Amino acid sequence: MPAPAREPLDAAARSACRQRLGSRFAEIDEVFDDCLDQAQRLLSPQGVLDWLDLAGWLGRLGRGPEPLLACLHAWPAVAQAVGEDSMALVRETLEAMQKSPNGRALAPLLQTLPAVARRLPSAPALGRYLALVLLLMRRTSVSIHGRHATEPSPGLPAFLAQAPVLVALAPLDGLARWMEAGIRLHGQHPQRQVDYFGAASADSRALLQRERHGTLLMDVQRRLNLTLLGLWRQDATLVPIPVSPLDDAARPEIQPHMQLDAGGWGLCLPEVLDALHGVGGLARYRAMLAHLAAHREWSRPLVADNWSPLQRLAVECFEDARIDHLLLNRFPGLRPVLLALHPRPGEVVEVVEGAEPAGRRNRLRQRLTLLSRALLQADANESDATRQQFRERFLALLATGPSSTREMATLALNWVVRTREPSDQFADVAFKDTHIDWRDDNRHLWTFIEHGDEEQAFDERRRREAVDEARLPPRLYPEWDASTQQLRPDWVSVFDVLHPPGQASEIAALMQRHEGTARHLKRLLDALKPQDRTRLRHQEEGTALDLDAALRAVVEVRAGLLPDTRVQMSTRHNGRSMAVLLLIDLSASVNDPVPGAGGVAAAGAAGETVLSLSRAAVAMLAWAISTLGDQLAIAGFHSNTRHDLRYLHILGFGETWADVSADHSPQGRLAATQGAYSTRMGAALRHAGHLLSGRQADRHLLLLLTDGQPADVDVSDPQHLIADAAHAVRGLADQGLHTHCVSLDAKADDYVTRIFGKHHSVIDRVEQLPRRLPEIFMALTR
Repeated sequence: MPAPAREPLDAAARSACRQRLGSRFAEIDEVFDDCLDQAQRLLSPQGVLDWLDLAGWLGRLGRGPEPLLACLHAWPAVAQAVGEDSMALVRETLEAMQKSPNGRALAPLLQTLPAVARRLPSAPALGRYLALVLLLMRRTSVSIHGRHATEPSPGLPAFLAQAPVLVALAPLDGLARWMEAGIRLHGQHPQRQVDYFGAASADSRALLQRERHGTLLMDVQRRLNLTLLGLWRQDATLVPIPVSPLDDAARPEIQPHMQLDAGGWGLCLPEVLDALHGVGGLARYRAMLAHLAAHREWSRPLVADNWSPLQRLAVECFEDARIDHLLLNRFPGLRPVLLALHPRPGEVVEVVEGAEPAGRRNRLRQRLTLLSRALLQADANESDATRQQFRERFLALLATGPSSTREMATLALNWVVRTREPSDQFADVAFKDTHIDWRDDNRHLWTFIEHGDEEQAFDERRRREAVDEARLPPRLYPEWDASTQQLRPDWVSVFDVLHPPGQASEIAALMQRHEGTARHLKRLLDALKPQDRTRLRHQEEGTALDLDAALRAVVEVRAGLLPDTRVQMSTRHNGRSMAVLLLIDLSASVNDPVPGAGGVAAAGAAGETVLSLSRAAVAMLAWAISTLGDQLAIAGFHSNTRHDLRYLHILGFGETWADVSADHSPQGRLAATQGAYSTRMGAALRHAGHLLSGRQADRHLLLLLTDGQPADVDVSDPQHLIADAAHAVRGLADQGLHTHCVSLDAKADDYVTRIFGKHHSVIDRVEQLPRRLPEIFMALTR
């Protein structure tokens, strides 16, 4: 059973953590509590303290709040992926960058580190990535006097911005070769470095594509995890093993293996596999995974201290053969794959006892490989009498059940006694054609009583601390970078928050003030309601008796037959099946008063703000949609840098707009809305689309109410967020979600057309919003 979840921190503990952090940046106070809750869920108690110390050190470097904020958000996710012990590697890298002219790259490194760590979920792989970062920094930093670097690397920020994409495209060794080529080609051209290491130039993309060979573990990891869970009911982390940078012909053989750490079981597989003997990379991964999973199910460890290396090799051979035999009994379709991958060493000439050896080579591994193939091909003819005898004994043990590891060990000892040769002690071992591709190194098969340098503790499970699900962690969304035409992964943190309650009576007063608009809308709604009815016959329960079915039931009873009890009927409306999500821009600008326009409208809008009219319009729309019976959710959003976008839930799909009895009634939440901060529109649209896409309906409509263009305090180029919002809208359209914008900005035609195309409406006179918003909705859904 998992360990019980830790209790949430009280106010005194939170204050102590804030004091330990030590920074006085105002931006930290806005997000510290949420970051601390996330860290407490993902880190150990000591890990939380180390995280605070690292963030505090970054805050004292004089680089502003950005590196500190990046650390607060990024490190818990990194530690969850690769372990808390990797903090030393990260800190060494940060210190090296701080001591160089590249201190401004601290924040970009930390910001992209969670996405990189998820693609490289092991400390050694992350260490190799950080080594590549330092290599690029040192070799491309500008040195005016030829000794010490005086100017920052022009290519490093571009590389860090694209790092999550790059590590997904190529293995680390291929990435190192790609980086070396870029330094060699463009080391003296700063602008070309930016284009190359940002993967924006043609030569950069061509060289990167050349390094992407075989099947990458990261590309098939999800499918393999589902296979492991679906076929074996097992859950484990798949850890990539770095592949040697040597050519395929000279590359040393890499064996899968199992490891156990504080995070649970890990199945270590090569990070990239090519086709071999006609078997594709994915099929090789599946064979390796099946063999490891079968070991976890059927193998039991043995004490290794009293076994010689020769005996242990023989035990591993027979145990691997047993595991493959059981595996093929369960999944016979794997047999062609295993036979194609199993090596075929040349026949070994047996040496008669007492005679001189035929050579000075140790051919034990070749003999074991021949034995392994004989055990795998149980129905094939075997010319060697000894192998045939042990194959018969092997099959006899498995004839009545799965046998056991200990029985295989006894059989292996008999084989060693029977076939041992003087050459088995020679140091010159013949390895040719002895590597069996899908089998692991069997380190899990042995436990050690005396401590040495071989063992790994597989006999003591350490359990992962339970995650406290009391509060939702931030959801990370990408952001479109128009300059590179690529997404920045995990760029914006979106926090789901239930909006605080207010007085529902204020909404009732607003509806009273706009009573004339409500009467006008009611006439439109009466014409829009579904009128067609469909009669549903043969129902167990209904609103009326189905006379035809009832007569048939009477006839069946009188005939002595069992009657059909479905003698009721009911009716249903034929028409609308729609889910609507209304997203409200709650940035600080909605607190502005409505400008006077003269005439009756201006008089009616006296003392009104954009927010008060928006509340009235939203209340009218919610009343209209509830009258039509459509599914409806209402939410607001505002942002304070990319680290803190608040998504404020006002009405959920499972709630009723007319319910005012609860303390947290939707109308009360709408009455309490206030404007604050900025408008980072793209991430809010992506999150709203994610929530809307889960509703069952024939049509999905995302309606955005805003009073200005996208903007945020950490973005200097206004076109950046406009391009990101447009990319988000295109992504929602690809999912089948219709997005429509209602803008209150009289000058919005230019940018709103770039974002939403023709799917927008501009209301020049804000005081008309309570009437126009429901009318726009009805026109869209008529």
